[in-house]
Order: sequence, then structure tokens, then C-alpha cells
Amino acid sequence: MDNNYYGQNQYAQKERPQKRPGFGAGILTGILLGTLILGIGIWAGTRAYTMLTGRYVVIGPSGTAVTTYGGSLLDQDTVDRIEELIAYMDLYFYDGYEAADIQSALCKGTLNGLKDPYSVYYTKEEYEDLQISTNGNYHGIGAGLSQNEKTMEVTITKVYDKTPAKEAGLMDGDRILKVNEIEAASMELTNLVREIRGEEGTTVHLLIYRESTGETLDFDVERRNVELPSVTGTMMEGGIGYIEITEFQGGTAGQFAGILEELQEQGMKGMVVDLRGNPGGLITSVVDILDMILPEGVVVYTEDKYGRRENYTSDARCLDIPMVVLINENSASASEIFAGAVKDYEYGTLVGTTSFGKGIVQSLFPLEDGSAVKLTTAKYFTPKGNNIHGIGIAADVEVEYEYTGPADEPYDIQYDNQAQRAFALMEEMLE
Repeated sequence: MDNNYYGQNQYAQKERPQKRPGFGAGILTGILLGTLILGIGIWAGTRAYTMLTGRYVVIGPSGTAVTTYGGSLLDQDTVDRIEELIAYMDLYFYDGYEAADIQSALCKGTLNGLKDPYSVYYTKEEYEDLQISTNGNYHGIGAGLSQNEKTMEVTITKVYDKTPAKEAGLMDGDRILKVNEIEAASMELTNLVREIRGEEGTTVHLLIYRESTGETLDFDVERRNVELPSVTGTMMEGGIGYIEITEFQGGTAGQFAGILEELQEQGMKGMVVDLRGNPGGLITSVVDILDMILPEGVVVYTEDKYGRRENYTSDARCLDIPMVVLINENSASASEIFAGAVKDYEYGTLVGTTSFGKGIVQSLFPLEDGSAVKLTTAKYFTPKGNNIHGIGIAADVEVEYEYTGPADEPYDIQYDNQAQRAFALMEEMLE
């Protein structure tokens, strides 16, 4: 016993070898590799469990959920009923059908059962389109399109500046007759847009009818990475900066910062922010913009079903000029976060009509096959703790919209009574 103890002690007193160069990096690499292997192991384990049992395992910050075949939802009666429906379809439906369409419809129907219009299942193609809409970036030509529901005619509603469409000479109001060899009116707009988009550097051939001249024209338009502008700005008389935000996308905060700087360089004394018709978008985008405007503090916070709260904050840097915010019944979600924060901080005046009233937050979860599910996961609250879902945010100065300009001419802001009331109010603030 004593000899063993002595031997251990003697070993302990030996000089320890110095660490080799890169020893710390090796440990870090080992930790990262171990974490990666653990992650792969968990993924492989859940996949094996799914293959063996037919059940899906979802692991998230709120815990783990396992689908239960034979449970209260996906029980044998439900499966039998679906099989019976398919049998009737096969026997009596007058036309053919695609199995993938039925499978997607089953997934969509599952989400419809939540009776929440904001919880949605997206097919792989729909999810790809959604990502483009959210990020504002895609490989295309830079034009907005609309389709007549009855005639299926496709018209260019907006040609954006500094885009291939603008450079090629396309104009607002041009009607698209063909995309390559495809008759534009023979296809749903979503599918036609996919034909127009494509690999960067390639071209798409468009046959256009221009009603203003009666000409039929051919255009070969190069596809490029296009960032659709969601913010526009201009300097009005009296040093009033006018900024319109159409949606809160991934690049919106950067665009806002650039336009704000330009207007400040031009001597902006007051600012009118137009959020009318803005359906919302990314909460991170609107928070980044509010951070440029408001003083230090919480600009919005969310609470989920477990009562967990997440604060979104602004730092001490702020914009110290008068501000008016235009809102209407179609200003929703992130637009209401903006309006609610401005109102609670008493940092500006809201003009227009009561906003839409969407005080809930959605989270997007990609699925294994490239599709995705969007679920309502939390409520959001203004800085003073107001949840405006189903209520909206009332304007400080109520003005019902009226356009007094010629109906057959393009929109002109001088005939927009809500905008003109906002400008007049700003002039009073600056006196």
C-alpha cells in the first residue's frame, strides 16, 4: 500500500511535458469535431427511429415531439378514410390526377385544421418563391407582373430602376405575349414567373405588346441577381423627407439606411414614413430600422405558448427630427410594430386610418424534402405591453383616403389627401 502510494506520488512530481504548438487549437478542433459527430449521431438516430417506427421526431428549443401513429390524430380510422376517398377518386373522378398534388393537399389540409390563416404548408416550389419574396433577391429581370383572372393576360406593372428589364427598354403597362416559346396567357402567373427567372447570365426572350404605340416588340433580357427595392425616398419642399417602405424584407434596413443618409445630406428637417399597404415581413428588419430612429429601450417583445419573453431593443443612438407615419387598414404585422413603437415612445404622429391588427408572429421551419411549414408561434407586444391583434393601432390624426386626381392618369402624390395632410402637419411642426 505504501509502496503504491509512493510510486504514484513520485510519478506526480515528474516534470510535465510542455504543450506542443497548436495544442489549444487541437482541443478546439476536437470539441468542434465531437459536437459535429454528436449532431450527426442524433440526426442518424432520429432517422433510424423514423424508418423503423414510421414516427417523426422533432427536436427544438421547446423540447422534443414525436408523432404517434394510432394516436388521437393519425389513427387507423383516419388513414382508412383517406384510403377510401382515394378509392372513390380512382373509380369515379372524371379526369386524372397527380399523386404529388394530392399529397401536398393533405399536408395543406392538416395546417388548415388549425383554423389559423397564418399557419401554412409550402411545397418545395412555393417555399423557394417565399424565400425570394422574403429576401428580395432573385435571378431574374427586375419587373413586377400581374395577371387578369379572366383573360389570363400578363401585364408588367412595374419596371424597377437599375435592372435588366429597365436596361432592355421594357416599360410599365407592356403586355407579355410570350416567354420564350410559351404563350403567357396559357399558364398561371406563378409558373410563368419561374420561366422568366433562371440561371444568372442567361437570357429570356419576351414577346411584348405595347398598347401605347400598338407595336409588338421582341426583347432578349439578361437574367441577373436582382434586389427588389422595398424602400424609396425623395426630398419634398421645406426640407421634408418622404420615405415609403413597401415591405420589411432582408435588405430593407440597408436600403432605409442608404436613403436616410441621402436625405440627411440634402438637409432633411423632418421625415414622413409611409407604411400604407405594407403587409409586414421580417421582425428583425423592422427592429433594425427602429434602432436607427428610436432612443434606447425595448421596441417590441414577444411571448410564446410557454410564457417565454424575447425583447427586441434599440440602442441610445436616435434620429432627433420630427416624424409623421402614414398608416391604413392594410398596414400589418411589422408595419404595426413600427407604428406601435413610434406611438408608445411618443416619437412621432400617426396619420391615416386604424391599422390591420396582426399582433402575432410566425416562424418558418424547413422540412426534409425541401418543403416548409410556417406556424404562428408567439404574440408580440408594443413597448407599453399592448397586443393589438384583432384591434389594430389607431391613427393620431384620422384621415379617410381620397384621391382627387384624374382617374385615367398615373398616381400623383399631390392628389393623395392622406399624404398631403401628413406634409401639412410636418410643416406645422417645423414652423
